[in-house]
Amino acid sequence: MYQEGQHHAAIQKFRQAINRRPNEPDAYYNLAATYYQLGKRNNDQSYLSQSESLYNQALRYDPNHADAYRGLAVLLVESGRPESAFQLLQGWTARQPHDANAKVELARLYEEFDDKETAKRYLEDALASDTNSARAWAALAKLREEVGDYGQALANYQRSYQINSLQPQVAERIASLQNLTGVSAASVPVAGTRVATQPWVPRTY
Repeated sequence: MYQEGQHHAAIQKFRQAINRRPNEPDAYYNLAATYYQLGKRNNDQSYLSQSESLYNQALRYDPNHADAYRGLAVLLVESGRPESAFQLLQGWTARQPHDANAKVELARLYEEFDDKETAKRYLEDALASDTNSARAWAALAKLREEVGDYGQALANYQRSYQINSLQPQVAERIASLQNLTGVSAASVPVAGTRVATQPWVPRTY
């Protein structure tokens, strides 16, 4: 129903899920995301306020719910409160210094504000915490692709896909970069535990 744009019907179903399992963070997250879409579509602040409250409820039941953090950060930025979005994600990374997902989400936010160097720094930290974070490798690959470092981008995308092959968008980027560089899959080195062959430039999302 949500995917088909039947948001009011989806809200009823998500509320039924909450009634059955009042402590289920995914139900609050899904309901928050639905209210967010309604708020954006109708320019309705009451829906957006409900969405913000529900994202926070999801985080109360799961303090490491990455999707809820991302959804709430997007809502805060789009409502003119970027400083609150940064505080939200910086607080998460401070509370969970070894959580790669927290650093990936903070890196995304810095990238959104065109601070790519700080973004790379957080992605490096994420991979230092968890060398098997497919999301961090894919995010790092995207940054490298954007600056024209196609060889390293391809290797990073391949590493991400090696960890999690259920990423069609990553498979598309691998194929695209192979065509662009003329490098076959077999001849591209797979990135190992080190984040980069070059030192990182000073900081950035």
